[in-house]
Amino acid sequence: MSQKTRELPILPHKKNHLPYDIVLNIMGRLPAKSVMRLRFISKSLDSSITTPNFISTHLNNNKDDDHRYLIHRPLTFSSNGPVCTIAFDRTFDTISELQIPNESFFNRAYLFASCNGLLCFYNYSDVIYLWNPSIRKFKKLPHTILEKFNNVALGFAYCSENNDYKVVRILFDCFFSTVPLPLPLPEAEVYSLSSDSWRRVKIPLLINVRNFMFPTPLVGGALHWIADFIEGPENHMKILSFDVNSEKFRVLALPDGSNDANTSRASLASFKGKLAFPRWGYAEKASIQCSIWVMREYDVVESWNKLFVLPFDGLPYFIAFTEYGSLLTWCMNQALKTLLIDNKTVQKKDPAIQLPSVVVTFMESLVLLDGANMVSY
Repeated sequence: MSQKTRELPILPHKKNHLPYDIVLNIMGRLPAKSVMRLRFISKSLDSSITTPNFISTHLNNNKDDDHRYLIHRPLTFSSNGPVCTIAFDRTFDTISELQIPNESFFNRAYLFASCNGLLCFYNYSDVIYLWNPSIRKFKKLPHTILEKFNNVALGFAYCSENNDYKVVRILFDCFFSTVPLPLPLPEAEVYSLSSDSWRRVKIPLLINVRNFMFPTPLVGGALHWIADFIEGPENHMKILSFDVNSEKFRVLALPDGSNDANTSRASLASFKGKLAFPRWGYAEKASIQCSIWVMREYDVVESWNKLFVLPFDGLPYFIAFTEYGSLLTWCMNQALKTLLIDNKTVQKKDPAIQLPSVVVTFMESLVLLDGANMVSY
């Protein structure tokens, strides 16, 4: 391809032309939707924009705080059609609403994860979709391998070692007194976007994953779930982690003294890039408080630190942390309401979202633009 062919769409006069690499550098800093419009100027630009290198460069250029948003969607399905709402990360003020692609699947699917602008949806027929609303493309994943368990825990993550995206499925039977023992060992499988296929991975632990309907935090290159580890007649609450690069499961310890008889509810989350353990429990005079623990140095148990404690009038349910660090929760007192709590000022705000909802971080990106078997709409 000649230099002349590549320069003509930008500046037709040679004496005023910009070098092509500078043009690409500028485009790599534009919003994804603006870049998509430039694809149609010339074949030269289109071929450059759709390369893995440009897509990765554009992604890295847009990872600063000014390009971070939240996206939320109700867990209940509306008769008005499936909609996701984009909001500012710090204030939760609504920016716009996204109409989900007109596919019958999305009408009964749950948003369970977000990574680098990709949203991951799942329904109870074990069908999974990846959707990038910035470039108006989505992809249906091939059928999963494993099918025989009662419960499924999911995770979705970016694999930095080979620039890949992976979906993890953990299948297990919950431990109840009515379930005959011994329980079968859980099974797990991993989907790779680069190979467009599933494969089994070993999980030699008898577990019962908690909160498996909510987004799974990705910290330190690993996905994390709260789980009960069944050891003989007893079970102990710990953290199950999955390294997305090595595809190995590991066990991490919770903070010492964080899980006692007063613990009512516990979750895991990402708090400003650190693994966080929000724990709700009863304090003096039957009041309820939320303790936020943060692992300052990943995989170092001694680095768990109780960051702050928040009092509540009613029993709260953790939803998410924003990238700014605010706590989003819904609280049941006299009525069910949402609270956005600034971790520095402890100021509370009602973001007025439909409950219950799933909330994930979001950013514009070009991911999936170079992929095969995609559907445009």
